[in-house]
Amino acid sequence: MARYTGSVCRICRRENLKLFLKGDRCYSDKCAFDRRSYSPGEHGQRRRGKISDYGVQLREKQKVKRLYGLSEKQFHLLFESADRQKGITGTNLLVLLERRLDNIVYRLGFANSRTQGRHFVRHNHFLVNGKKVNVPSYLIKIGDEISVGESSKKVQAISEAMEAVVRRGVPQWLELEKDQMKGTVKNYPVREDLTMPMQEQLIVELYSK
Repeated sequence: MARYTGSVCRICRRENLKLFLKGDRCYSDKCAFDRRSYSPGEHGQRRRGKISDYGVQLREKQKVKRLYGLSEKQFHLLFESADRQKGITGTNLLVLLERRLDNIVYRLGFANSRTQGRHFVRHNHFLVNGKKVNVPSYLIKIGDEISVGESSKKVQAISEAMEAVVRRGVPQWLELEKDQMKGTVKNYPVREDLTMPMQEQLIVELYSK
């Protein structure tokens, strides 16, 4: 599967939005987006021209896809799954993205970013309902308990991430027991819980063409 290996700070600058892809660094004065909030590349500081409706829809899809760190195929498959569900397709898509194990690990504060969360999951650091799960795309359900494995509780990077979670907080649809290094999914998020500026209807329009 194709994987982006360049600077993730360029992604934020390309999407003209801080996506917090580098965890704690994004909150510091070292953040590249705060210092150069224009598109990357030789002509990045030129005035942005008028974008077509298709271009606006494409940029929104790229933004959300990059925010959650998915490939094009993964994102499209998740959209198709959201489209088959009852309810609003755009909201269904965002809820499915939030239910991914790598995202839950990040939301609970066990990782500083979704990328780091994905890395931790693949290295068997987490249990779901007492069983090891190393698939980042695993969809968490209401009532599931996500915990740090006993041997992984000594991993410094996880401990450091948990200290930093105070800055961004834990969503109200999750419950974190910091001392026990575990968390529980109380509910699925509703649209109002997702505060990052996303216009999911534009993605639905793009894929509906």
